[in-house]
Amino acid sequence: MSEIDSFDDEEAVLETQRLPLDLWHRERGGRMVEFAGYWMPVQYEGIIAEHLWTRESAGLFDVSHMGQLEISSEDGDHAAAAKALEALLPGEISALKPGRLRYSLLLDENGGILDDLMVTNRGSTFYLVVNGATKWDDLAHLREHLPDTITLNHLDEHGLLALQGPKAVEALVRLDLKPAMAEGPQLADLKFMQAALYLWGDRPLGISRSGYTGEDGFEISVRGEHIEALATALCEQPQVKPIGLGARDSLRLEAGLPLHGHDLSPDTDPVTAGLTFALSKRRREEGGFLGAERILRLLNDGTATTRVGLVLEGRMAAREGASVWSGDQQVGTVTSGGFSPTLQRPIAMAYVERPCAAENTSLEVEVRGKRLVASVVPMPFVPHRYHR
Repeated sequence: MSEIDSFDDEEAVLETQRLPLDLWHRERGGRMVEFAGYWMPVQYEGIIAEHLWTRESAGLFDVSHMGQLEISSEDGDHAAAAKALEALLPGEISALKPGRLRYSLLLDENGGILDDLMVTNRGSTFYLVVNGATKWDDLAHLREHLPDTITLNHLDEHGLLALQGPKAVEALVRLDLKPAMAEGPQLADLKFMQAALYLWGDRPLGISRSGYTGEDGFEISVRGEHIEALATALCEQPQVKPIGLGARDSLRLEAGLPLHGHDLSPDTDPVTAGLTFALSKRRREEGGFLGAERILRLLNDGTATTRVGLVLEGRMAAREGASVWSGDQQVGTVTSGGFSPTLQRPIAMAYVERPCAAENTSLEVEVRGKRLVASVVPMPFVPHRYHR
């Protein structure tokens, strides 16, 4: 998902692909735009209304543009698959229990962030969800670096739905899903960052209690031939409305969650980006992943800049690329920004020089030739409400 102002108009893009729910979105009034090579709905009834509905009830997002990958060992050696992933990711994948998922990073040889992703231990395989804009490069990178004994499957026949908001569980339980395995947890018993397989009638669903809005919610992997029926069944619940990319972007910004291609890129590293929680203790001590030498040095020596949250005075929002100033010195750049519907004020993420990163530091952001007063604040801007 991109910042709202950077979505392309339909007429301007050629050879854009259509996702399985394309007609479904159009029939419901979705305004379609190009994003990550696909037509996707940016809004239905309006970004602010959809944002607030998700905060108060439950919003359904089509995120089928994202890449769903499955990694396993050819001889069934699950530990070998974990070890292969640990050569590329800085998280402790081998300690990830079945039915658990973890946020991680795909790094290049210099510690630059190629992508951020989710890894789930499904027991016999590892399931990865990667960003839509980077999935083809991610696939090429993984195929280049994984050993020949490791199998990588692109689950391109699957779609992905995100049901987010405080009433998401109430709505999803209404579909009477059954655990696919006798010992599997009931849907309502899943906690944040847990996952399991379920059956909707005879249709299999992979469900995790996770998402990228800061709210409670679920991500649901479903085969493409079943996704329209599932989306329709969910939107028949009184708690649920379809929500577009615009509100998804403003929700994740309020939640202080970085977006690859904006707040994260190969030019940023996990330490500068404030993502050191994704570097587990053992991996910090042992290294052994791409970019480890530089990243471990940065952990020890510190970085020149860091990612911070900013709140701006007035009503004018700062967008990506706006310069950040301390007196007559430029000290940083905004990477994401917009007007917060929840807080009713402009907010932004920026990379700034370390001496200017302390909470309550007064700075200025240049917007349309004007200097707007801004203050450094902790993130998230709006507290997370995950079901832990």
